[in-house]
Amino acid sequence: MLSSSAQKTASPPAVSVSGLRCGYGGREALKGVSFSVESGEFVGILGPNGAGKSTLVLALSGIIPTRAGRIEVFGADLERLSLKERARRMAVLVQDGELRFPFSCREVVEMGRYPHRKRFQMESARDRDAVDRALTLTDTEAFAERLIGAVSGGERQRVLMGKSLAQESPILVLDEATSAMDIHRKLQIFRVLDRLNREDRVTVFAVLHDINLAALFCRRLLFMKDGRIEADGPTDRALTPEILENIYETRVLVQEIGEAGKKQVIFLP
Repeated sequence: MLSSSAQKTASPPAVSVSGLRCGYGGREALKGVSFSVESGEFVGILGPNGAGKSTLVLALSGIIPTRAGRIEVFGADLERLSLKERARRMAVLVQDGELRFPFSCREVVEMGRYPHRKRFQMESARDRDAVDRALTLTDTEAFAERLIGAVSGGERQRVLMGKSLAQESPILVLDEATSAMDIHRKLQIFRVLDRLNREDRVTVFAVLHDINLAALFCRRLLFMKDGRIEADGPTDRALTPEILENIYETRVLVQEIGEAGKKQVIFLP
């Protein structure tokens, strides 16, 4: 396994996972997963279908219980944190999040402010500023007053991204958050994430199937297969034919493009 390029600091990692086991019924989906991520990292989580990527996100969000192991967020045991405290530390955007009521897109983004408000507390100026900023960053102001059920799949994903950004948590965990977007919108959103990561030190976990998108923006890649971590390291060292062919069981060609030395992957027939 490759070592991470992140420097160790005196402060606790943003997220630390040790010996994590989770599953559904009698099936174990995560089989002793361990890793840690320092504040300010941008990590891509990749692997084939059924590798355990989405299960890892659900475990990080506290949606599914752990069978064994431990998850810590800034040194605190995730299971001991209240729902609001979890949300203040980590914003999680899962696949196919359901919204069963006819909320406007703005109202959906406003839900991201829930962790910062007391019960029955009115919207503050800071809440409005955070919501307006999130709408701007996701380019959703034009249809903010439309019902969430009346927008396209890609637009809906941008609104849900806006909700996560309005939450203003220091950690963002995103599970295929741009899968329904066209390439222009995907690049637009990932440029926003890149800026938040570099300028505001927001820690980003992004579950992706698009290896080339991950190669452009993620500075660390974590590859999963069969419920385990198979490779973990800086992007330029993790994107090798040997690692990719082991993970995906398909021949690949890895090429460097442009002056920045970014790598791109071509799957061979």
